[in-house]
Amino acid sequence: MKNYLKLLVLVSLMTVACKQNQETSEPSMAEDISVEENDSFKFWVWTGANKEKTDEDYTAEFKKYAASGIEAVLINTNTDPELLAHITPLAKAEGLEVHAWIMAMNRPGDSVALQHPDWYTVSRDGKSCFDTRPYVDYYQWLCPTRKESREHVLSLVEGLSKVEGISTVHLDYIRFCDIFLPIGLLPKYDLEQNVELPEFDFCYCDVCVDTFEKLHHKNPREMEHPELDIEWKQFRLNQIRAVVNDAYKIVHENGKQLSAAVFPYPEMADHMVRQRWDKWDIDMVLPMIYHNFYNEEIDWIGYATKQGVTDLKDKDTELHTGVFVPSLTPEELKQAILEAKNNGAKGVSFFDGGALKPEHLEVIKNMEL
Repeated sequence: MKNYLKLLVLVSLMTVACKQNQETSEPSMAEDISVEENDSFKFWVWTGANKEKTDEDYTAEFKKYAASGIEAVLINTNTDPELLAHITPLAKAEGLEVHAWIMAMNRPGDSVALQHPDWYTVSRDGKSCFDTRPYVDYYQWLCPTRKESREHVLSLVEGLSKVEGISTVHLDYIRFCDIFLPIGLLPKYDLEQNVELPEFDFCYCDVCVDTFEKLHHKNPREMEHPELDIEWKQFRLNQIRAVVNDAYKIVHENGKQLSAAVFPYPEMADHMVRQRWDKWDIDMVLPMIYHNFYNEEIDWIGYATKQGVTDLKDKDTELHTGVFVPSLTPEELKQAILEAKNNGAKGVSFFDGGALKPEHLEVIKNMEL
């Protein structure tokens, strides 16, 4: 868990997390989709899983959440469908929805990917995430353009989506590496990021460059300032969107929905991590509006929530605000929930379960929304 929190903090999150260790649907399947549609305000919580925990441990944890008014659990099984299949009935027995959390494009320690060094993203200064990790060692980003690496990620999504009883596959790290870290994290890494630095600008692998050049007849490696080229930026936004849209088709074919942990609002996500989530085919987004990462006050949670809701106004995508519990007192947690609710969120997700103290759970239980 300690390593996970370190990853979360680096990241940027959001989903940032990390953690205890990581279209169209067929109309005839609409009634099979697992998430119930209603107008109630939903509470979610992220939690980890491992094979050492007993069923009694899981049941006690799930009972605690359910008794506090939490309705959905985002479970990190390190992309293990068998473990997920074992845990899901335990959570559902307590009345909880189960959402299968996965580290998507960032795949630290992925035994399959590590056999293929060419699957990893390459920075503007020519370094591969395979052996040169930006910021921290667990930043091991796969290329969304290369056929083999994207199909590997999508196969993992498919495996989770086939687990009976889950509601969504939940994509985290569905983006490129952070071009800019949240400002509150910069001192931790002794960094200044006033421009897009080459070592954090991805992906300049052969496949990305060749694919882009065929489309736009120019080579980003030969540009004096590729960071200023709008087509090159849009190309990378589109590559992430293509992975998401394919994942959407896969999970819907298996009667599930797709959700994702994303950066606070689309324009910010675009700028920081090449992630324009208001353009995706997706059922739910859980923006990680971790105000303390950005040196902001709690009312910023409302601001960022409203921005995301506004950007999604013409789409069938629900927004559930993510908050970072370790930074919040019980009274501040209540304020954060109200900021989200009053600015259009459909729910609030808590990162993470281990940080929820009895006083936090009491606030959640007694919220009148």
